[in-house]
Amino acid sequence: MSYVLDASAVLTLLKREPGHERVAALVAGSECFVGAVNWAETASKLADSGGTAPAVMATLTSLAIDVIAFDTAQAVEAGLLRPLTRHLGLSLGDRACLALARLKNAKVVTADRPWLQLAMPLDLDIECIRPTP
Repeated sequence: MSYVLDASAVLTLLKREPGHERVAALVAGSECFVGAVNWAETASKLADSGGTAPAVMATLTSLAIDVIAFDTAQAVEAGLLRPLTRHLGLSLGDRACLALARLKNAKVVTADRPWLQLAMPLDLDIECIRPTP
């Protein structure tokens, strides 16, 4: 099985937050992807925390996760997901992640528990890495 990580999952790994062990295991032993839009979100959060360009690049490169370009098919799929996800307030980055997972027939890995509500309507396998509250 392959996995698409969203920015929250990558940040959980980097910050060693609850659930980071699961992401680390997936990155080490599975085929994992991150979409370029989510990679940009991750870089943005690192920059917001004071990361310099070389430090952000070094941190992201050290993860050795395949980054998939945001292409026309993903763009259309993400756009079509808007009506189905609007009630949860999903961002373009969120929808880009879901679109990539649909196109790759991959499992979505996120730290955003509300995404679990989308599994059935979107016919996706979604895993929330955060421990149950």
